[in-house]
Amino acid sequence: MSRDARWKTLLELLVERGRLDVEEAAADLGVSAATVRRDFDQLAEQQMLVRTRGGAVVHGVSYELPLRYKTARHASEKQRIAKAVAGLVAPGEAVGLTGGTTTTEVARALAVRSDLASGSPALTIVTNALNIANELAVRPQFKIVVTGGVARPQSYELVGPLADGVLGQITLDVAVLGVVAFDVTHGAAAHDEAEAGINRLLCERAERVVVAADSSKLGRRAFARICATESVDTLVTDAAAERDAVRRFEEAGLRVVTV
Repeated sequence: MSRDARWKTLLELLVERGRLDVEEAAADLGVSAATVRRDFDQLAEQQMLVRTRGGAVVHGVSYELPLRYKTARHASEKQRIAKAVAGLVAPGEAVGLTGGTTTTEVARALAVRSDLASGSPALTIVTNALNIANELAVRPQFKIVVTGGVARPQSYELVGPLADGVLGQITLDVAVLGVVAFDVTHGAAAHDEAEAGINRLLCERAERVVVAADSSKLGRRAFARICATESVDTLVTDAAAERDAVRRFEEAGLRVVTV
């Protein structure tokens, strides 16, 4: 296992459990205790965790993994979801994309669609995610609109009141939401309230709203609400989603696409 893969796994386990000891982590990863100690020390230097005697705990301010450490989680599911979401977008539409790993894959899926290889523009993309804007800016057939705001290093998203001026002046055909949690009762949510606020504005400016979420996000709650379930038109998730969860979303009036 490479160092990057170990670090991603260690951080995922730490977020899930809150605390890890060296021997436990070594057994989970199938590596030596010395390797885990070295990994813990290096991650602590980057302020990704706090070292303790014999282990590590979640950093006090790091309640959310930075985007670069999330990319390998449910990767194949996210790519299938992204392709399905991209298929819901028609040429010439104005599309809002929030930040996140799944929406980044949606942007990539849109970029390789042959019917979007030309146009004036083929699509208008509105996003608050710097990484998405960077990837799509080289596509001359896409018109890229980036909101203002202050960058969050965890997600590369622009947040804050500077974005309001841009979003208040536009309308969208579809907003694609990446979420950390989506529950029938509590709606779509994010970890950060400022991020959720920008995502909410994108929803309000859109004719239809699509949530792109792998099955691990369903039935979960998170701190900051983005929108109510009834504000969402379509949920695209993977085939591992529990049937009962899918049924509940359908009963709430959503179209559910599983891939």
